[in-house]
Amino acid sequence: MENNTEIAFQIILLAGNGRSSAMEAIQYAKEKDFKTANEKIAEAAQEINKAHNFQTKLLQAEAQGKGYELNLILIHSQDHLMNAISIKDMANEFIDLYKQINIQG
Repeated sequence: MENNTEIAFQIILLAGNGRSSAMEAIQYAKEKDFKTANEKIAEAAQEINKAHNFQTKLLQAEAQGKGYELNLILIHSQDHLMNAISIKDMANEFIDLYKQINIQG
């Protein structure tokens, strides 16, 4: 199994990709391109899910008594993942709002 720094960098990379895709989804929704917005949200969910899978590896190892040494990079990766999840959730809300505005407008 990879060491905690390698796993942390994978989480940071994948969470960052997910966050970026979610932000792009908002922009596409703002431009009334809901098809692409939905594709970008799906892309964000896939990247975030991959990051979450790495996090799950860490949690499973910890539960089995094979925990990793805690370091700042690992903490930072968890911050990135939680931020990406929050941004994706908010992006979904923005897309829904832009759809409603588009229907009403």
